[in-house]
Amino acid sequence: MSNKTDPGAAPAVDAAFLKKSRPFHLQALSFGGKYGTVVVLVGMTLAFFIAAPTTFGSPGNLIAVLTNLAPGAIVAIGLTIVLVAGDFDLSVGYQASIAGVFTVGLLSGLGVLGVAAGGSPDGTTGLPLWVAIPIVLVIGCIFGLVNGFVVTKLGVNALIATLGTGTIIFAVNLLYGNGVTYAVRDDGSFLQLSLGKLFGVIPYPIIILVIFIVGSWLLLNMTKLGQHIKAVGDDSEAARRLGINVSRTRILAFMFTGFCGTAGGILLAASLGSGDANAGDVYLLQAFAAAFLGSAALRDGEFHIVGTILGCLTVAVGFNGLAIFSAPAFTQYLFAGGLLVVAVALSTLSRKYVSDL
Repeated sequence: MSNKTDPGAAPAVDAAFLKKSRPFHLQALSFGGKYGTVVVLVGMTLAFFIAAPTTFGSPGNLIAVLTNLAPGAIVAIGLTIVLVAGDFDLSVGYQASIAGVFTVGLLSGLGVLGVAAGGSPDGTTGLPLWVAIPIVLVIGCIFGLVNGFVVTKLGVNALIATLGTGTIIFAVNLLYGNGVTYAVRDDGSFLQLSLGKLFGVIPYPIIILVIFIVGSWLLLNMTKLGQHIKAVGDDSEAARRLGINVSRTRILAFMFTGFCGTAGGILLAASLGSGDANAGDVYLLQAFAAAFLGSAALRDGEFHIVGTILGCLTVAVGFNGLAIFSAPAFTQYLFAGGLLVVAVALSTLSRKYVSDL
């Protein structure tokens, strides 16, 4: 092959040079899209610390922020996996809610599921923790399997499919518990998932969250399945031509999302000490806000685990600051909704900037 260049061809232009030579406002948009989440997180943290150093800045409060964000962050991690695969899941909040109710029901022998699993009708006995939690996690995987089947095999749009299955999950939740909040009745081991500390220092929710962060990062970046998920999300048709089983990959992504959704719901129920039919519903908006914020962070509009955690921290710090200053409850929804809009805008700008290079 000849290394000579065609004298009539246009000279090659370095992409980095093009990027640097673009107008200042486009460079600013690129910077905002890529580092906006980090800037917002650092800015909010500094502002709250300056305004309330003895409350917001106390070690106890910072640990509380990390502890409280763990259930929602686990849900957001699961959502990130299915977003990387190019799909959506609007049922994750409902999955988290029903997971808490099912877990408490199994532990306390309450409801049809609790009695069927060997609990007494009066709710005085139930399954041990090491049995109840795996059962609920398997149920979460089944939720994901159903979502994946409806989307891939029946050809239903992911938004419509998961909105429908999420509504069905909510209906089952109400049917199971009649909308009543179940207080857990066990030996106290379930509550230790939230209250316990490793070596008396590190709360268990933080440790569990770290396990999910590391595990999901390894899944996406160090396994064949993770590479297939990325390939399907980038271009499903190209992935199919490469021999990847696209339907199976998408179904597995949905199953992982269901696993994380129920895991987050279990941890939430442990922190509440009860199973509430609506407890995890708020995680839907928070998880999407975190994932889209994360997609703009450090990368050009790509969903990734580290970014999602940065997004979760941004949401958690904002909520914590609002609570410290006794802001009305509606401001949390206003903050989360506004953050989601900003997050999608940043992600879109990042993608557009890269495509224009």
